Amino acid sequence: MNNWYRLEAAEVLRQLGTNQDTGLSFAEAEQRLSQYGKNELRERPPKSPWLMLWEQFTATTVLVLIAAAVVSAIWGDLKDAAAIMAIVVFNGVLGFTQEYRAGKEFAALRKMAVPKARVWREGEWQQVVASELVPGDIIQLEDGDQVPADARLLESTNLRTQESAFTGESESVEKSTAPIAGESLPLGDRTNMVFMGTIITYGRGRAVVTETGMSTELGKIADSMQSVEQEQTPLQRRLDQLGRRLALMALALVAVIFAFGIVRGERFEDMFLTAVSLAVAIIPEGLPAVVTIALALGSRRMLKRKVLIRKLPAVETLGSVTTICSDKTGTLTENRMTVTILSLAGQRVDLRETFAEITSRLDGKKSIFTPGEGTVLPPPMAFTLIGSALCNNALVPDDDEVEAAEDRPDSEVPKAMGDPTEIALVVAADRLGLDKDELEDLFPRRAEAPFDSDRKRMTTIHQIEREGDRWKYDNPSSQLLPPVPTLPDTPYVAFTKGSVDGLLQICSHVWLDDKTEPLNEEWDQQIRDRNDRLASSGTRVLGVAFRPLETVPEPGKEINVEQDLIFAGLVGMLDPARPEAKAAVQTCNQAGIRTVMITGDHPLMAKHIAEELEISKNGRYLTGQDLNRLSLPELEQQVEGVSVYARVSPQQKLSIVEALKNRGHIVSMTGDGVNDAPALSKADIGVAMGITGTDVAKEAADMVLLNDNFATIVAAVEEGRVIYDNIRKFIRYNLTGNTSGVVIMLLAPLLAMPLPLKPTQILWINLLADGLLALALSVEPAESDVMRRPPYPPNESVFSRGVGRDIIWVGLLMGIVFLLMGYYFWSNEWSDWQTMVFSTLAFSRMSLALAMRSERDLLWKKGLLSNKPMLGAVLLTFALQMAVIYVPWFQGIFETKELSGQELGISLAVSTVGFWVVEFQKLFLRARGR
Repeated sequence: MNNWYRLEAAEVLRQLGTNQDTGLSFAEAEQRLSQYGKNELRERPPKSPWLMLWEQFTATTVLVLIAAAVVSAIWGDLKDAAAIMAIVVFNGVLGFTQEYRAGKEFAALRKMAVPKARVWREGEWQQVVASELVPGDIIQLEDGDQVPADARLLESTNLRTQESAFTGESESVEKSTAPIAGESLPLGDRTNMVFMGTIITYGRGRAVVTETGMSTELGKIADSMQSVEQEQTPLQRRLDQLGRRLALMALALVAVIFAFGIVRGERFEDMFLTAVSLAVAIIPEGLPAVVTIALALGSRRMLKRKVLIRKLPAVETLGSVTTICSDKTGTLTENRMTVTILSLAGQRVDLRETFAEITSRLDGKKSIFTPGEGTVLPPPMAFTLIGSALCNNALVPDDDEVEAAEDRPDSEVPKAMGDPTEIALVVAADRLGLDKDELEDLFPRRAEAPFDSDRKRMTTIHQIEREGDRWKYDNPSSQLLPPVPTLPDTPYVAFTKGSVDGLLQICSHVWLDDKTEPLNEEWDQQIRDRNDRLASSGTRVLGVAFRPLETVPEPGKEINVEQDLIFAGLVGMLDPARPEAKAAVQTCNQAGIRTVMITGDHPLMAKHIAEELEISKNGRYLTGQDLNRLSLPELEQQVEGVSVYARVSPQQKLSIVEALKNRGHIVSMTGDGVNDAPALSKADIGVAMGITGTDVAKEAADMVLLNDNFATIVAAVEEGRVIYDNIRKFIRYNLTGNTSGVVIMLLAPLLAMPLPLKPTQILWINLLADGLLALALSVEPAESDVMRRPPYPPNESVFSRGVGRDIIWVGLLMGIVFLLMGYYFWSNEWSDWQTMVFSTLAFSRMSLALAMRSERDLLWKKGLLSNKPMLGAVLLTFALQMAVIYVPWFQGIFETKELSGQELGISLAVSTVGFWVVEFQKLFLRARGR
């Protein structure tokens, strides 16, 4: 059905079989889920395992080998043909295993990036995975949410959605609840509907789900929007280019070796197979697989550390981050808001942690107020608490609900949903006897001006339910409130909460005891001083004000009531710094990464937390007002010396990112709101909050913190560095070994020697190097100094910092030494000299892999057991090589001879030359302080 927009809301609910008061039952939701299926788009089927396997045997280098095997068979050399095909099959199976495993890892990561939804079931708000929604579910939508399914609106409070994906219009669409006449209206005209995949940009609403999954409007055009294939990352593209250059170089070298062989009178067939094998060995065809595996496994390790990678290039860029711009609340602090202070005009109330008693200082005298003993709350306290609890969208379960769920082993304990600050305000009012549900009976909400980051405040408008001089409803909360005559003599009241500075600008009076007084300069300064004192001690402060109203403003004009308000009081909340945040900041300092705090809170509060965490040591900060006065070039001159930004708007976040990037920094930026999306997109690494973050922020981000913890960002940076280091280690190891083989084959003809290596032997060594040993390097643990060195540029050459140097000189030295060994034994007519050269080259790959596990640390310091997969790979490849030497069946395939104990010992000893050269180079470089 596609005409839900034409029906009254009550008729939609009836047709969907939904009760607005209770929502669907859990049993009914389960039944509908099995009937309609999961609320998700059907992805294009992933690449089948058979296709993966087929692609392993249709790669260019593999086709060359297959052609060589066919030619060998035609020439009658069935032994070589069988050996080459066996290696092709072995290599194909290994490549398939690598790709299949990486695909599984990426698929698992994609499944983690699913949105959640707030749904009304059995009279309770539940948070469920969006894929579990069914037609008939009633959902709540708020600013920043991604709409989880097509739905008909039941309630709309200034609700606006971004529907450009469907309509092409960049402007947000204002929503309503009234039915709309007309047949087959365009989606943009169905203003009482919301559609899956669109974004709530403003306001709040409730809706009933009408279509899910592929039946949604998004599902109908899913084929044009789906893309499950992973795009290559910048590093993968650069390595592809490297592979092509190496291929050209390999062809040139192979041509030279082929020509040398023909000139010396070698058989054409032998030289052809040798040339093909050498070309395949030179090209590091295992490199793309190793990179993919490294990225996939690294992303999985990050997930274990509570980081969800949404965009694969972020894994590479992380290791190059020079500046982390972090929000304060919940990221650097615990986000365990606890209301500790009520600062009212003329009095200050300290709330103990148990909330059992309230210590008040009135007129310099100490008095104890205990709720629940017939005492009425003083009017300023009552209005501050009422306003903070009602001007609030948090959903906090009753203690009775929690206790009842705890008593049922099979029942999930209901959790508070909403912004942690708003949850703390509701809890504070509740602990003082003012239950939010009871307050909403006494003051039902009639309209709302939602919070936005520019105004930094929120307003709700409520009807006052009274009958004469009495409350209309007699509940425990009403007994704590001041007498009805104390309240404004109007049918409605507007409550506003927000930043104190902004609130004072729209207040004209202040509540003092049981009356109001004009908000003169003296009162204004006194309130600001209290705000500053609390903020400078690390307390987060919000102001609460109200305004009596005769009528409810027209829809869309609720914001007009934010004038001539009466200031009620300040609410102070403590949010302690995370214990691990200070250590994480220190780690950043050691790693050459600067931490910058950007927050919308009071500058003195931000300064206090920043100094406590050692983010700032010079006491400097810039506020949003300061940023408004600075041009971008002027800001660029200051960003290097300022580590604290307060009262900052999302647009100003974008300016800070631009200024830092213009100064050459690689910037990571955190964000959680709708308006943070531009800054997250602009930053090199956008980081969204997984707990408090909106769906919009998560969509714009490269990675999501599942625990909203600053230390997790630092852990992700470390993982990024490790992944990039391991990819470089593989390139260094692989090409160094390849160089040694090329040197042997290139220089042997100059010494008038027969070819030292057979084609199958070259392919076997290539298989050992690009297989298990390469994979083991991709999981190498972090270097000891990984977070004690400056970040590296993200676009640096893979051959920088000694990689190219080692490939040339270590590979050249190994090749010459192995060749001279072979020349000596050949000239002395040792019959097994070719098997010795082959074995020495094969064993050298194992010792070289051990040495190249670290760029700075000796193997004894790293320890053999610190990378158990590497130890296992070395032992296995050693056993396989021994089998090639001593098992008769393998001897026939690889044309080897059984080595004596002396010959094996010589081969093993000479094979370690690369190991010792690399280890001594580490000592030399460390002695020079490099």
